[in-house]
Amino acid sequence: METISPNIYVRDLKGTVEFYKILGFAVATTVPEQGDPIFAMMTCGTATFMFQTFSSIENTLPVISRTDGGSLLLYIKVKNIRGLFEKIKDKVTILQGLEKTFYGATEFSIKDPNNYMLTFAEDE
Repeated sequence: METISPNIYVRDLKGTVEFYKILGFAVATTVPEQGDPIFAMMTCGTATFMFQTFSSIENTLPVISRTDGGSLLLYIKVKNIRGLFEKIKDKVTILQGLEKTFYGATEFSIKDPNNYMLTFAEDE
């Protein structure tokens, strides 16, 4: 295996894209390219996330269903964690502030608009 690119199902694709732009992600592609997208791929450095609307797969993949949030935590390794924290802290919902963990990483956690938890970490 070389990379992993989660495809995360969301209810509000436009809101999700705007939120992830705050974190430094950029849109790489959307489907369709014009009009209201049902899918977006976003990148930041070597990280890639794909977001797709639940409605785009209804009746196709019934196994994909859930209530919002709580079922997924994305653990994201970064460089300059303190700079990232300062840049976004007033624009996002902080679940846990900057902390040094027992295993040596400095981390903080936020909630995205779909109630997913994102934990950012750096080995300082």
